[in-house]
Amino acid sequence: MISFMKLWAWDEKNLPSMTHAIRTAVAATASVVIARLVQMPEVYWAAIATLVVMQSTLGATLTLSIERILASAVGASVGALEANYFGSNLVAYAVAIFLVGLLSIAFRLEKTAYRYTSITLTIIVLIPRSAPPWSVGLHRFIEVSVGIIVALAVVALWPEHQRPSPDSTAE
Repeated sequence: MISFMKLWAWDEKNLPSMTHAIRTAVAATASVVIARLVQMPEVYWAAIATLVVMQSTLGATLTLSIERILASAVGASVGALEANYFGSNLVAYAVAIFLVGLLSIAFRLEKTAYRYTSITLTIIVLIPRSAPPWSVGLHRFIEVSVGIIVALAVVALWPEHQRPSPDSTAE
């Protein structure tokens, strides 16, 4: 049984800082502006992608970004194929979710990336749109990529200084 106190415990180094909050707001807003400039139909996906990958360090952001871009590419491709040939048929949808699981295994993507792959596929297949599935998949991939690239740029150009750990002693 999970203890009640464990649910409320947190790691000091994982708490957001003022700098992190400002950087995140700037990055998410910049993602929306750029996605609008390149005339993406659903600019909010750029902001969401930025929010998903924004981390305190460039290394952490880069790792998550690579996974997220691969996951979006796989999910968008399989989703576009499935939607193009089967529409929103639930049996085909279930098979497609299983297929992206197998592709995630083949590409050695972690469970988090598989989750993103499945979400991308679900958005393409189950949300009715008038645009062709390939167009929807491509737009989704570009929107997510814009958000990720903006997050990487902000983290690289505006590094967040790590707080000293509470148990470190000054010498």
